[in-house]
Amino acid sequence: MPTEVPTEGSAGGGHDLRHHGDAEVRDDGAKLVDLAVNVRADTPPDWLREVVEGSLGSLAAYPDGRAARAAVARRHGLPPERVLLTAGAAEAFVLLARALKVRRPVVVHPQFTEPEAALRDAGHTVHRVLLEASNGFRLAPAAVPEDADLVVIGNPTNPTSVLHPAAGVAGLARPGRTLVVDEAFMDAVPGERETLAGRTDVPGLVVLRSLTKTWGLAGLRIGYVLAAPETIAELERAQPLWPVSTPALAAAEACVSPRALAEAAHAAHRVAADRDHLLAGLAEFAPEGVRVVTPAEGPFVLVRLPRAAAVRHRLRGLGFAVRRGDTFPGLDEEWLRLAVRDRTTVNGFLTALKRAMAPTGD
Repeated sequence: MPTEVPTEGSAGGGHDLRHHGDAEVRDDGAKLVDLAVNVRADTPPDWLREVVEGSLGSLAAYPDGRAARAAVARRHGLPPERVLLTAGAAEAFVLLARALKVRRPVVVHPQFTEPEAALRDAGHTVHRVLLEASNGFRLAPAAVPEDADLVVIGNPTNPTSVLHPAAGVAGLARPGRTLVVDEAFMDAVPGERETLAGRTDVPGLVVLRSLTKTWGLAGLRIGYVLAAPETIAELERAQPLWPVSTPALAAAEACVSPRALAEAAHAAHRVAADRDHLLAGLAEFAPEGVRVVTPAEGPFVLVRLPRAAAVRHRLRGLGFAVRRGDTFPGLDEEWLRLAVRDRTTVNGFLTALKRAMAPTGD
């Protein structure tokens, strides 16, 4: 059964909650093939760059987010008062931690560590529900304590690549509870099946979306929150004035246009095909003890392998950066996360992995 673990203070219980994939490619300045960061390769596309560049002529004016907010609302079939634009999904976690009055927040792990870090920084004692590898890190709703008044879960979950059924996630909702679902990678799932975005019938539901992963806008910082109007108003009061820049607003409006949605849908199918190729290649390492969490549904996969820390360092020497797993609660140093890349890159990585797993590393 999944375990519930109370944690206190600002430490991460032995896990570096502030470690993210970008550190893997920046540590020593080496030029590495990046399988550590979950931003789609070769983005942003040229048309989106042109939109951002075109907004620069308006930098003298204060940002006006009304058009972008309305566009996001239309994309999800919601009224604008149910939308809040943020400087990336990470800002939304900080707003939730600071603005909401909660007594017993619970974070379902393994998942993106920023929600717990933000809650800790706001002075909360965070309770963890640790899903189990033996069950494929599948959601066990009964493991979430009934008295939790804030529950945070990712779907699909980073780093496990598990896509939880929407009905199971929605079943975590309770009167008096805020249910936060991080859907930062949902647009990388073909058809966005299992999404809760646009739902207004789930009490206390807060859905977070990011536009940085699919569109390569991590440096621009743009995301949004979908929630009941009273929750949006509470979060908005916690924001500074003009929190989202004019270029980011222009990008947000463009990324929810029909053209962009069609392109994202096509990219999701391409990522799925490339992921299948990666999984097939990793399956050949099963005799060496490599285990992959399946079915993987995100633009990344989680693998367990012997001597993973040493293999990761050897891969760096061979020109490939991968994401260490031991900074995620519920995982240890035997785990690595691999971003999905095109077949040529994957083939090069698999060749490097074979060398890195050899007894001498070559």
